[in-house]
Amino acid sequence: MDETRLRRELREAALAHRPDRARVLARVERGLAAPRSARRPTRRRWTVAVATATVAGLVALGALATTRETGRAPGPGPVAAPPTRTPPSAPAPDPGSQTRAAVDVSGNRWWSQSKLTLTTTTPVTALTVEVRIARTPGVVGTGHWHDLPGGDFTTTATEENGHLVYRWTLKPGRTVAPGRHAFAAQYNHAEGTRGASADTYTAVLTGGDGSRSTLRGTFGTPPAR
Repeated sequence: MDETRLRRELREAALAHRPDRARVLARVERGLAAPRSARRPTRRRWTVAVATATVAGLVALGALATTRETGRAPGPGPVAAPPTRTPPSAPAPDPGSQTRAAVDVSGNRWWSQSKLTLTTTTPVTALTVEVRIARTPGVVGTGHWHDLPGGDFTTTATEENGHLVYRWTLKPGRTVAPGRHAFAAQYNHAEGTRGASADTYTAVLTGGDGSRSTLRGTFGTPPAR
């Protein structure tokens, strides 16, 4: 059979074919009625499933690596310690209190006066001033004075451990006002210029707020006459 005849017979057979429509519809209905799990998944559904499984595997591997590196599962970060409070400090001594000690130039070759000047910037409710004059040759006490009200202080003059000791103590309930106040010790001594480097003073003050300060020093050497 030649090619031309074959083509013609195939065309005629195709035109004469009539499909069984009822059978085809029945197959479609059976396919739709089948459970969803029995159907073949599409390429897209398979792609999503594979991607999800891959991400889950990577997360699990990351958690495992963290656990092996630290020896324990990750926990919460460190908790900051609560701030500490610094206790309030005690009242500081009055920084304005000052002293100046010197041997007066008004003395002479046989007699001297050692004067302590105390400066305060706040009221003082308790005060003790002490001047100690070393018992160098010829030293004998001749007197003392201060420029505050005499009735506010108790004053003593004694000898202690080779020194003339002059002491002024503010009486309870009295107050020294802010200002400059002088305390002086007087004494005779051997003729000539007397060195005062061993003469000392101490002033102990208590302010109205309870703060306390102590000032100490020496009278040094008086100027030559």
